[in-house]
Amino acid sequence: MRPETAAVHVGVAKDATFSSVITPIYPTSTFAFDRVGVNRGFDYTRSGNPTRSAVEENLAALEGGTFARCTSSGMAAITAVLCTLQAGDHVVAGHDIYGGTYRLFETVFPRFGLTFSFVDMRDLRAVEEAIRSETRMLWIETPSNPLLNIVDIEAMVAVARRRGLTTVADNTFLSPYFQRPLDLGVDVVVHSTTKYLNGHSDVVGGVAITSREDLGERVGYMVNAMGLANSPFDAWLVLRGVKTLGPRMEAHQRGARAIAAFLSEHPRALRVYYPGLEDHPDHGLAQRQQTGFGGMVSFDLDLDALDPDTFFSRLQYFALAESLGGVESLIEQPWTMSHAGISEAARTAAGISPGTMRISVGIEHPEDLLEDLEQALR
Repeated sequence: MRPETAAVHVGVAKDATFSSVITPIYPTSTFAFDRVGVNRGFDYTRSGNPTRSAVEENLAALEGGTFARCTSSGMAAITAVLCTLQAGDHVVAGHDIYGGTYRLFETVFPRFGLTFSFVDMRDLRAVEEAIRSETRMLWIETPSNPLLNIVDIEAMVAVARRRGLTTVADNTFLSPYFQRPLDLGVDVVVHSTTKYLNGHSDVVGGVAITSREDLGERVGYMVNAMGLANSPFDAWLVLRGVKTLGPRMEAHQRGARAIAAFLSEHPRALRVYYPGLEDHPDHGLAQRQQTGFGGMVSFDLDLDALDPDTFFSRLQYFALAESLGGVESLIEQPWTMSHAGISEAARTAAGISPGTMRISVGIEHPEDLLEDLEQALR
């Protein structure tokens, strides 16, 4: 079953009574037992729900996994995965990851005995040197947020296997339509389902997916024990949104390619970050491990020529907002928005500056988006 077909059909045929072509929502908090110790597969919605199980089945199939747990947010999915570790364990992560992930690693989990090292994961030697005797996990984000650096997944997996480490990949930026890390040997994939998987900016959620039974059981235990699961209605919204994942991703990419090409020729865009450009340093690697380049574009605005507030105020089709992956185009300044929770020194070390602008390209007609950018930059 190809991705477009799986997105439409997996996890859908659940209504044996009326044969509904759309998966029902089961908003119940609890389920009646037939007798003591015997139920019909569910007992309490925090632990399991038919609607949530349906979307978990769908997303696991799209990623090529066998186990998935949907959570109340992307951060909840990350939290569940990290909680499979023990106090004293160490994690190596990229230095240019999403600001919320960095904040969680830097300020929250160290309180519970986990330690983290942040390195440029494009530098294999730096990754090797960061690994300690207590290291248990490599945290991969590719493409990275917001600079779209590409990490060699197979190289990271090879390092991890030599050292007995678990690999986790955040695949939010590309979705399983354009990249399947499990196929490249990664142990766990996480997503913010808020983004491309749902695709309509009307739900907040996350998911952790794996093919390893031991990891699946541990993640599932944490989601249940910590109350991290998402609601039946949110699960239904993701299952509804994911049906159009294929055509949406193609439309996002069509617009992103056009915008990246336009900005690469514009004098007020000092540098453009898009792996689909042939002069992007990771273009070849992206071609090898991805089936597309996605709908995210970042660039450095010439702040000497144009003030960000003036630029943002002129835009008609790009909302100044955080998040990404919806049908509408969004633009933000990571320095003050999505990555503000990272220290200034860490932002600078990662290559983020006040002039860095991140665009989530929607599914609007590319020509309209180009005209809007052109007049705002003029």
